[in-house]
Amino acid sequence: MQSLLLLIDIVLDLYIWCLVIWVVMSWLIAFDIINTRNRFVYLVSDFFYRITEPALRQIRRFIPSLGGVDISPLALMLGIWFIRSLLREYLW
Repeated sequence: MQSLLLLIDIVLDLYIWCLVIWVVMSWLIAFDIINTRNRFVYLVSDFFYRITEPALRQIRRFIPSLGGVDISPLALMLGIWFIRSLLREYLW
């Protein structure tokens, strides 16, 4: 059982990193630092968007818009950290 919980913890940690990468890439694209006309940039951006968007879409239903500031990734990260801390309490 511990192996399964450790695997879930690692997957959640990787998902947090995917969220961070997607947020940074979206900022870089928004400020026109990187260009999505580059095929590699587009593929990487699209990959992280497709991974993170289903979870973020569910959170955006409940969190109101703050005038152009999207805090749904932060809310999702806090939720994942909470779940990870519960898993760690159960493990130890």
